[in-house]
Amino acid sequence: MEIDGKELYMASIKDVAKLAGVGLGTASRVINNKGSVKPTTREKVLRAIRELNYTPNEVARSFQSQSSKLVGLIIPTVWHPFFSELTYYVENELYKRGYKMMLCNSDAEANKEIDYLEMLKRHQVAGIIAITYSDFTGFGTIDLPMVSIDRYINDKIPHVASNNYEGGKKAAEALIKGGAQKLAYVGGIPLFKSSVSERKKALIEVAKKHNRPYVVHETLPSDNQIDLTVKEFLKLYPDVDGVFTSTDLFAGALIKELNNQGKKVPEDVQVVGFDGIQNNDFFKPILSTVVQPVEGIGRKSVEILLNLIDKKEITYETILDVSYRKGDTTK
Repeated sequence: MEIDGKELYMASIKDVAKLAGVGLGTASRVINNKGSVKPTTREKVLRAIRELNYTPNEVARSFQSQSSKLVGLIIPTVWHPFFSELTYYVENELYKRGYKMMLCNSDAEANKEIDYLEMLKRHQVAGIIAITYSDFTGFGTIDLPMVSIDRYINDKIPHVASNNYEGGKKAAEALIKGGAQKLAYVGGIPLFKSSVSERKKALIEVAKKHNRPYVVHETLPSDNQIDLTVKEFLKLYPDVDGVFTSTDLFAGALIKELNNQGKKVPEDVQVVGFDGIQNNDFFKPILSTVVQPVEGIGRKSVEILLNLIDKKEITYETILDVSYRKGDTTK
């Protein structure tokens, strides 16, 4: 290896064994903390490790032991507050259980998901946790333990999700309780079977139950389209006075555009989001939203994946409860 034109020597396990005056097997037992080694011999090996600044090759160790301690996490974007918070809890839970995480930011692009999937397989990861919003279906054919979040892939891959239907129901009922007469659902168009679609389904059923007219306005799932989507929505449906958006980001963009048009929230239009990414009261208005159990999703996904790796019994569908948090955007 060279850095700034200078060749750097990276010590190997053979170097450690030679300096300590022991066999490769003994050095390996000390490095992997397996098997019986005399205390004096162990100290010789540890001293050689420190002197050589030896770092074990994790991939090679995993290959030899057939028990990798690496897990890949594929998410659409670390920029989104929901995904970044989820990443924190996944990494934290993995670390507590003796695993390390390799993060893959796919930008919801099928080609990047394919590239990352191949990369994770080359790195001998023990398993994969994935949130994928592209139309790539190749995850269903991989031969690695995997857990999917928010998306059903097939009966062999367990998935973890919030109770999206209950969340949509809570949002719609909150809008009606606040006096909304015409409801709307605004969000991204699902490209595949996803539990996220249950949010829209719930609003429609609640609106029908209460004899409220409703509209649905969806666009392709791209953050770049959010501002255009809410502008188009308000142009097409100026009489809507209660809106449930598929995410908090959609809700924020909608509130901004309503303010630009001189409409007051919640006096003229009530708004409820979904996710719960606004986790403090520093910014106004405080959004009324359906809060996902982000920590629960992250930790449960890790638990299921590691049980899958250890060939333990698992639950293939896990649905976690959501809650409604009233803020300043509903009456």
